[in-house]
Amino acid sequence: MAGPWKDARGIIVTTTPTIEGRPIEGYLGIVTGEVIVGANVVRDMFANIRDIVGGRSGSYERILSDARKQAIEELQAECGALGGNAVVAVDLDYEVIGGTGSMLMVSASGTAVKLPD
Repeated sequence: MAGPWKDARGIIVTTTPTIEGRPIEGYLGIVTGEVIVGANVVRDMFANIRDIVGGRSGSYERILSDARKQAIEELQAECGALGGNAVVAVDLDYEVIGGTGSMLMVSASGTAVKLPD
């Protein structure tokens, strides 16, 4: 993330520990969002073919992008439930899970804060 990003409710999300020019009034706690997506056999087959010929896997890139957005939306919802209007120091993690490594977990975590209105 290059800079702060807001959702429809105005909850700011940033990877930085502060938001320039916006003092933090209160720290509300750690918030998280997790999304687990399963891999599709046909999509895997085409991704492997693209890997062999050196192309990019657009289907996987879309899945990762959607999962990341959903995890951030969950993070923002938790922040809003705590009465916050921003999440700072956001960290995004990706993990392959499942017995056969057939699932991907995208998690987002950060600190919910209250900024002055």
